[in-house]
Order: sequence, then C-alpha cells, then structure tokens
Amino acid sequence: MNDNSHLNTQVEVEPRLVHFPISFFATVMGLSGLTLAWKAAGQGILPDGHLYLGTLSSVAMCIVTLFYIAKTIKHPQEVLGEARHPIRLNFFPAFSISLLLLSIVWEHFTVISQGLWMVGSTIQLALTIYVMSSWIHHTHYTLAHANPSWFIPVVGNIIVPITGSHLGYTEVSWFFFSIGIVFWVILLTIVMYRLFFHEPLPARLTPMLFILLAPPSVGFVSYTNLIGGIDVFARVLYYIGLFLGILLFSNIIRFMRVPFFISSWAYSFPVAALTIATAKMDGLISGTFFYSLKFVLLTLVSVLLVWLTVKTLKAIIRKQICLPD
Repeated sequence: MNDNSHLNTQVEVEPRLVHFPISFFATVMGLSGLTLAWKAAGQGILPDGHLYLGTLSSVAMCIVTLFYIAKTIKHPQEVLGEARHPIRLNFFPAFSISLLLLSIVWEHFTVISQGLWMVGSTIQLALTIYVMSSWIHHTHYTLAHANPSWFIPVVGNIIVPITGSHLGYTEVSWFFFSIGIVFWVILLTIVMYRLFFHEPLPARLTPMLFILLAPPSVGFVSYTNLIGGIDVFARVLYYIGLFLGILLFSNIIRFMRVPFFISSWAYSFPVAALTIATAKMDGLISGTFFYSLKFVLLTLVSVLLVWLTVKTLKAIIRKQICLPD
C-alpha cells in the first residue's frame, strides 16, 4: 500500500515539475524589490522590516532554485525547450537579476554581497550574450513575439552598478550600465512599435506591460549612484519612469480584469523599482511631493505583494500552476 501511495505521488509530482517555469524567479525579484523599497522608503516605520523581508526573499530564492535544478536534472529537454522559446528565453536572466538584487539586500554583509554580485554579474553577462545572439541569429522570431519581457535581459545589466559602485568596481559598473541603457532605448522602440501597430498582448502577457517601468527607474538609481548626485540625464530617467507609471495606473481597470497568472508577478518588481527611485529622488531633492509619493507607492507595492503571494499560494494549493500552456 505504501509503495502504491509513493508511486501515485511520484506520478502526480513529475508532470508538475516538467512545467515548472523559469519565470518563477519573478517571485524572487518581486520580494527582493519589496525588501529594497522598504529599506529605501520605510525605514522610519519598521526599522528592521527589510531584514525580515530580505530573509523571506533569500528563502524564496533557494526554494525556486532547487526546484529548477531538479527540473534541469530530471527534464533537461524541457529546460532546453524554454531556452529556445521566443518568450520564455527572456526570463532566464531573472535568475541572475535575483542574485544581483539579493546582493543589494545584503550589502552591509560585504563578503556575501560581493559573492552574490560577482556570480550574478558573470551569469548576467553570459545570459545577455546568449539572448542577444538568439535574437540576431534567429530563424523563428516575428514582431508578434516582441513584448516587454524583452527588457528583462537589459534590466539585469542596469542593476549591476547599484552594488558594483558601492563595492568600488566603477569601470565594470559603467560597462554594464552602458549596455543596459543603450539597448533599453533600442528595445523600447521595437516594443512600442509592436504595441502601437499590432494586436494587443494576450491576457497572460498583459501584466508584463508594467516591465516598462523598470529600466528608467532602475537606471535612475544606478546612474545617481555612479555620479554621486543628480543631473539632467538623471531627471530624464526618473520622469520617464514616473510618466510610464501614471500611464499604466490610468489603465488600472483594464489590469484588474486580467485573471491571475504567474506572469502577474511582473507587476511587482517594476512598481517596487519606481518606489525605490522615488525614495532616492526624495533624498536628492527636498520637497513634500516626493516625500508623500514614496509612501503612497510603498503602500501600493506592499498591498500588491500581499495579493500576489496569497494568489500564488492558493494556486499552488489548488494545483492551478505548473500546468501545460
């Protein structure tokens, strides 16, 4: 009887592991983003809150990584299939981005932060080269495949200088920032053309529109870290991010009608990034507007993460995720 029970469990678990998506690392990005948002904007409310959130983010990283390693060992062909998929391919850098975000979360522990940063930066560069080579030498991409997830490999490069500048790796940080910011402009043109002149994104991909927020918001934080202050270009980056935030929130009713998918985690990190950028703007330019806005955004991203976490846990319990598309 025990043997049959074990066999039934194995038959049930295996198919779900096959369909465990690389995009699950977006949950780690979201939790890490919330951690950094509280660290940047909410220190006066819960001084140690970001430490608890950082621990939760790190645990989530370990769990998701272990599941994907298990998938890689047991179902390598499925992993290769994702690496060759025109959309899922772009989520592989979510792994290196998660490492880079955790290096910022634990920046006060220099050895841990530097280790995470070095591994994350190396993997990020390798994945950027792999993804861009796939784009250049493709035989199966069409404009319909272009969507905001294409920014993910770019955003990872822009994150590198946040810890890199803190650790003293100035030229390496400028190297990654240059890659990210230039190709953000190129990809922004392609993605906006696709959104303006072709069919709307499928419901499953609609939350990814929020990824538009991430490059200018993260770019602002990285750039101001690199130059040690604020200038005209920094203002352009921040205000583009703020405008895109206003544009997306003005369509909030449309987003509320979209059912929950794992891709809904695409809401989380970009909103957290705008919150962090606003908190930094408040530190650079005194005034009630940025001071008030950072708390509004912090409240919003906190509620959003609670909603996403509850929805994800319910979907796991009901076995509604890790299923065939």
